Amino acid sequence: QVLLVESGGGLVQAGGSLRLSCAPSRRTFSGYAMGWFRQAPGKEREFVAAINWSDLAYYAEAVKGRFTISRDNAKNMVYLQMNSLKPHDTAIYYCAAGSVLRSTSDVYDYWGQGTQVTVSS
Repeated sequence: QVLLVESGGGLVQAGGSLRLSCAPSRRTFSGYAMGWFRQAPGKEREFVAAINWSDLAYYAEAVKGRFTISRDNAKNMVYLQMNSLKPHDTAIYYCAAGSVLRSTSDVYDYWGQGTQVTVSS
Protein backbone atom coordinates (compact mmCIF):
# COMPACT_ATOMS: atom_id res chain seq x y z
CA GLN A 1 0.00 0.00 0.00
CA VAL A 2 1.27 3.42 -0.91
CA LEU A 3 1.49 5.79 2.00
CA LEU A 4 2.19 9.44 2.38
CA VAL A 5 3.63 10.44 5.71
CA GLU A 6 3.24 13.96 7.03
CA SER A 7 5.34 15.49 9.77
CA GLY A 8 6.08 18.86 11.28
CA GLY A 9 2.79 19.69 12.93
CA GLY A 10 2.52 20.98 16.44
CA LEU A 11 1.41 23.79 18.71
CA VAL A 12 2.44 27.34 17.86
CA GLN A 13 1.36 30.80 18.93
CA ALA A 14 -0.42 33.12 16.55
CA GLY A 15 2.10 34.81 14.29
CA GLY A 16 4.47 31.88 14.44
CA SER A 17 5.65 29.50 11.76
CA LEU A 18 5.71 25.79 11.05
CA ARG A 19 7.01 23.73 8.17
CA LEU A 20 5.15 20.58 7.25
CA SER A 21 6.83 17.79 5.34
CA CYS A 22 5.36 15.00 3.27
CA ALA A 23 7.20 11.88 2.18
CA PRO A 24 5.85 8.90 0.29
CA SER A 25 6.81 5.66 1.90
CA ARG A 26 7.08 3.35 -1.06
CA ARG A 27 7.26 5.12 -4.38
CA THR A 28 8.31 8.30 -6.02
CA PHE A 29 5.79 10.99 -6.74
CA SER A 30 8.01 13.12 -8.93
CA GLY A 31 5.50 13.13 -11.81
CA TYR A 32 2.47 13.80 -9.65
CA ALA A 33 0.72 16.91 -8.51
CA MET A 34 1.03 17.23 -4.75
CA GLY A 35 -1.49 18.99 -2.59
CA TRP A 36 -2.09 20.02 0.96
CA PHE A 37 -5.56 20.02 2.43
CA ARG A 38 -6.79 20.70 5.93
CA GLN A 39 -9.78 19.85 8.05
CA ALA A 40 -10.80 21.77 11.13
CA PRO A 41 -13.11 20.28 13.77
CA GLY A 42 -16.68 20.24 12.54
CA LYS A 43 -15.76 21.46 9.08
CA GLU A 44 -15.23 19.87 5.71
CA ARG A 45 -11.80 19.22 4.30
CA GLU A 46 -10.57 22.21 2.35
CA PHE A 47 -7.86 22.90 -0.17
CA VAL A 48 -4.73 24.72 1.00
CA ALA A 49 -2.11 24.55 -1.75
CA ALA A 50 -0.90 22.41 -4.63
CA ILE A 51 2.15 22.10 -6.83
CA ASN A 52 2.82 20.14 -9.99
CA TRP A 53 5.95 18.46 -11.30
CA SER A 54 7.21 21.67 -12.91
CA ASP A 55 6.77 23.69 -9.71
CA LEU A 56 3.64 25.46 -10.84
CA ALA A 57 1.83 26.20 -7.59
CA TYR A 58 -1.36 27.81 -6.45
CA TYR A 59 -3.02 28.53 -3.15
CA ALA A 60 -6.31 29.01 -1.42
CA GLU A 61 -7.09 32.68 -0.90
CA ALA A 62 -7.06 32.18 2.86
CA VAL A 63 -3.37 31.26 2.88
CA LYS A 64 -2.01 33.20 -0.08
CA GLY A 65 0.99 35.27 0.93
CA ARG A 66 1.48 33.33 4.17
CA PHE A 67 2.01 29.73 3.05
CA THR A 68 4.47 28.39 0.51
CA ILE A 69 4.37 24.94 -1.04
CA SER A 70 7.53 23.45 -2.48
CA ARG A 71 8.89 20.10 -3.56
CA ASP A 72 12.26 18.45 -3.81
CA ASN A 73 11.99 15.70 -6.38
CA ALA A 74 15.52 14.48 -5.68
CA LYS A 75 14.56 13.85 -2.07
CA ASN A 76 11.01 12.85 -2.93
CA MET A 77 9.67 15.40 -0.46
CA VAL A 78 6.96 18.04 -0.42
CA TYR A 79 6.85 20.90 2.04
CA LEU A 80 4.39 23.47 3.27
CA GLN A 81 5.98 26.48 4.91
CA MET A 82 3.39 28.25 7.04
CA ASN A 83 4.12 31.74 8.29
CA SER A 84 2.02 34.29 10.17
CA LEU A 85 -0.17 31.52 11.48
CA LYS A 86 -3.60 32.38 12.79
CA PRO A 87 -5.91 30.52 15.16
CA HIS A 88 -8.25 29.68 12.29
CA ASP A 89 -5.39 27.79 10.63
CA THR A 90 -5.86 25.17 13.33
CA ALA A 91 -6.67 21.89 11.62
CA ILE A 92 -5.39 18.49 10.64
CA TYR A 93 -3.25 18.95 7.55
CA TYR A 94 -3.17 16.25 4.91
CA CYS A 95 -0.75 15.63 2.08
CA ALA A 96 -2.11 14.16 -1.14
CA ALA A 97 -0.82 13.03 -4.53
CA GLY A 98 -2.71 13.02 -7.79
CA SER A 99 -2.34 13.20 -11.53
CA VAL A 100 -3.92 16.63 -12.00
CA LEU A 101 -3.14 19.97 -10.41
CA ARG A 102 -6.48 20.97 -8.95
CA SER A 103 -7.99 22.20 -5.76
CA THR A 104 -10.65 19.52 -5.55
CA SER A 105 -9.86 16.52 -3.37
CA ASP A 106 -11.46 13.98 -5.69
CA VAL A 107 -8.54 14.08 -8.16
CA TYR A 108 -6.02 13.06 -5.54
CA ASP A 109 -5.47 9.32 -5.35
CA TYR A 110 -3.11 9.01 -2.41
CA TRP A 111 -3.47 10.55 1.03
CA GLY A 112 -1.53 10.69 4.24
CA GLN A 113 -2.89 10.26 7.73
CA GLY A 114 -2.56 13.92 8.58
CA THR A 115 -0.64 16.01 11.06
CA GLN A 116 -2.22 18.26 13.66
CA VAL A 117 -1.51 21.98 13.59
CA THR A 118 -2.78 24.02 16.52
CA VAL A 119 -2.41 27.79 16.63
CA SER A 120 -3.08 29.44 19.96
CA SER A 121 -4.20 33.03 20.29
